[in-house]
Amino acid sequence: MTDRDIHASADNLEIAGNPVAPVPAESARSQWRDVWDQFKTHKGAVLGLFFLTFITLFCIAGPWIWSIDPGALDVRNKDVRPIYTAIWDGNAKVSWARPMGTDNLGRDLMANLMQGGRISLAVGWTAMILAILIGTLIGVLAGYFRAIDGLLMRFTDLVLALPLLPLLLVMMLLFRDPLRASFGPEQGIFILVVTGIGITSWMQTARIVRGDVMAIKEREFVLAARSIGTPARRMITRHILPNVLSPIMVSATLGLAVAIITESALSFLGLGFPSDFPTWGKILNDSVPRMTSFPERVVLPGMAISLTVLSVNYIGDGLRDALDPRIRGM
Repeated sequence: MTDRDIHASADNLEIAGNPVAPVPAESARSQWRDVWDQFKTHKGAVLGLFFLTFITLFCIAGPWIWSIDPGALDVRNKDVRPIYTAIWDGNAKVSWARPMGTDNLGRDLMANLMQGGRISLAVGWTAMILAILIGTLIGVLAGYFRAIDGLLMRFTDLVLALPLLPLLLVMMLLFRDPLRASFGPEQGIFILVVTGIGITSWMQTARIVRGDVMAIKEREFVLAARSIGTPARRMITRHILPNVLSPIMVSATLGLAVAIITESALSFLGLGFPSDFPTWGKILNDSVPRMTSFPERVVLPGMAISLTVLSVNYIGDGLRDALDPRIRGM
């Protein structure tokens, strides 16, 4: 059989005069489907994702169902204990209308947890996005352009050497009143807290991204694109950034946890949002003076902060494993 006959038989899908049905090509699996399949094997990450989704829906959609004003004072129903306290304290003042109890001013704790969670999560997500943008920008520039690598990395080391919490306290004391006068008490503090956390949390992301960029820019496909005259901007956006998304996503999850803890610490120290603007840290701070008599007022916001941060850390571990091609598929 000549080469021509072979090509003709291949085109017609016939062998020895018998037609052969074409073999269906295996459907290409999406890379994100593979990532999800690997992510599901990490039980802690799945539980963390479930809890983070639950607490987010609890804080965002909860006020539509539980429509009690978190700032409304009800002195007649002050110091109501949660329902479950009646199990071990038969003399506790409980009310089915206040399942998580009230504080010493009669404010509903469930409504305050919902409102405080919305603020804490909003600060965490916004500060995390700001930190990721700054860290990715500096990391990519330092890793790709050798001329400015030393300058950017020495600046990163300088910021890393600064003590985080004292720096944030100084920023709060210096800029709190001007921003409150310009944007209002809530919006001004929100901008200050988000900016303060964001510009002090990008350094780890920058160092991680820089290391990956320095390794990727020596790969064959990058060298081939550079040899045909691809400009640096297109090289970064089309070839470099898509290949460093994995460490960026993992760093984003860890940055969210750090932002939530930092905001809670600032509110706990009384340097966060106004007293009538609850956050989880502020609720925790207000509950400390009477924590021996009403321990649930400390336990509830403390568990919300701890479980949210723990779930985010587990999600980060799961993403790290799922986005690693050496582990995915094993």
